[in-house]
Amino acid sequence: MINDLILKYLDIWNERDAAAREALIKAVLTEDSVYSDPDYAGLSGHGELSGAIGRAHEQLGDLVFTLGTLIGAHHDTASFTWRLGAPGSDTPVATGYDVVEFAGDRIRRVTGFFE
Repeated sequence: MINDLILKYLDIWNERDAAAREALIKAVLTEDSVYSDPDYAGLSGHGELSGAIGRAHEQLGDLVFTLGTLIGAHHDTASFTWRLGAPGSDTPVATGYDVVEFAGDRIRRVTGFFE
């Protein structure tokens, strides 16, 4: 279940269509979700995250996020690595890791780190 939820979360970041992205966000993240990374401090809720992802797509072009490794998981928390690169390429242009907190079967908080 955790791996599937993380993959769905990465699908959100790869979705270019705003309406489809928002539907994914509603299915994967709690309404009071919070997202933080070095570029964004505490994006709150579905709309703020969707907007930030839309702006990121303008800078990232066709690059996509893929799952690296599930580092570990216990109770309501997991961490995993991700890669950003051209579709089908094994050579990433960026890598990082995220720590996610769950609330039931959805993600409540994401804290991202760039390597």
